[in-house]
Parts: sequence; C-alpha cells; structure tokens
Amino acid sequence: MSQQEPTQVDDTPCPVIESLDEIGSQWRLAVLYDLQDGEKRFNELKRSTNANSRTLSRVLDDLQETGYVSRRFEEDNPIATYYSLTDKGESLCPIFDEIKAWSESGCSALKAGDESEKECGYQRERAR
Repeated sequence: MSQQEPTQVDDTPCPVIESLDEIGSQWRLAVLYDLQDGEKRFNELKRSTNANSRTLSRVLDDLQETGYVSRRFEEDNPIATYYSLTDKGESLCPIFDEIKAWSESGCSALKAGDESEKECGYQRERAR
C-alpha cells in the first residue's frame, strides 16, 4: 500500500482577498465612493455617508494609512480639514462605475420580476 504525499497548501495571499480587506468595509466603500465627486470636508462626508464622527474619523485614518485618501489642512478661521482621493483611490473609480452598473441592472431585474422587492439601498446619484 502506498502512502499519499501530504497536500501542499499555497500560502501566497490572494490579491482579491487582500484588496477587499483594504477597502471592503461598508464605511470605507461609502467614503471612497463619495470622494469620487471631489475634495470634501469632514462634515460634508459625515452628512453624505451618515457615519458618526468616531467611525468616519477611524475610516479616514485607515484610508489615509493605506494610501487611498489624502488629507489637507486649511489654517483659516475656522480651521478646516479636507479629504480627497489619491491616485490609488482614483484607480477605484472605474470599478465603482462597473459595480453601480451591475447593481442597477440587478435591481431593475428584481423590480421587474417582483414589485414587492425593495429598491437598492444607496440611492445617491453621482454628478460626473
């Protein structure tokens, strides 16, 4: 009787999973999507994403640390902090466009098939 060799597991991380780990939370995606429209102040992002201050602050710090968002201070009175997408963050714009198109076609199919289905959650229309 022959012995089977142990199966080797590929330990190299999957790039898709690694990428989703960086951007995959609800709040990170909402902020990244919202910043496609251009630079915004903290309170503008807070209003448009409905995130609380603590969550938004943590998410913006995470996105800045991973290189998707940049922060700019303006020392005028009142002091203002502005956030915008970096080149790395802007590279996600075509992906968001594809996801939006995919979700709209999926929601349209649901609504056509069953009027009792709810509409998609994020209703904001981007002005490009």
